[in-house]
Amino acid sequence: MAPDTVSLRYFLVLAQELNFTRAAARIGVAQPALSARMRRLEAELGTALLVRNTRSVELTAAGAALADSAPPALAALDRAWETARSAAAGQLGALRIGYSLSTGAGTTPALVDRLIRDNGGLRVGAVPMATPEITPAVADGRIDAGITRGEQPGPGVRRVLLRRVRVGVQLAQHHPLAGQQEIGTADAAAYPLRIPDRAANPVVHDQLAALFRDTRPHPRFHTPAVAFDMSQRDLRDGITLAPAGEAAAEVQPDGLTWRPLRGAPGLTIHLVLPQEQSPLHRRVLAVARALAHELDWLPD
Repeated sequence: MAPDTVSLRYFLVLAQELNFTRAAARIGVAQPALSARMRRLEAELGTALLVRNTRSVELTAAGAALADSAPPALAALDRAWETARSAAAGQLGALRIGYSLSTGAGTTPALVDRLIRDNGGLRVGAVPMATPEITPAVADGRIDAGITRGEQPGPGVRRVLLRRVRVGVQLAQHHPLAGQQEIGTADAAAYPLRIPDRAANPVVHDQLAALFRDTRPHPRFHTPAVAFDMSQRDLRDGITLAPAGEAAAEVQPDGLTWRPLRGAPGLTIHLVLPQEQSPLHRRVLAVARALAHELDWLPD
């Protein structure tokens, strides 16, 4: 059986000092305790490691060999312990995050960057997904975590409010309303409003449509032919306006701008985690909460 690492570390100090008094003082133990440790170590190995006399200590051939070979072995053991601690703290492994396109401008990149920066042992992959697919994917383990706009329904997950964002509209830079600092909901509702098809994304559709519930006449809603229309031609041509969170202001396609809706309630972004959480999931939650506090994502 290998000797205990404490005795081995004591021996290495003694091998450097070659003096029991100095070694005991450096370690912080009594000299008789150090002598007893060395006798037990020699008994475990079945060989003498030290030649003692009243004035000096010398290493035997076995002692010199152990002094040379023990440091890298102890360093490897230290790394093994640290690896185990990192895994237990959720700082090691592969993390798969699914996110909705509406969270990809600011929220998801900030969280992924912080996870990578503060947890060097984590391999983080983030993939855009259709919003309604994220919660089921977290529940059945296809991804480890998700970031969605709105509190998407589904069993087997825990949803944590991550961010509240102001809501406004994307519109063409040449649009008549683009000159206003804020746009009233009634003014915006005078134009067709571009929102996701309800069949494809009921939570976000209802959340955006509710912003204009009290406007008269009722607004006309325009839903793109595909879930995410890269061309956005109707927006660029000034035909429609697109209700969107303030993250849309951070990454604006050419020809478009963003203006807040005056007095409109904010939109919500949620972190989705499985009900049964591993150390990795707990690490994601801790980092997300710290980031939300630091960046004031949840103002009072």
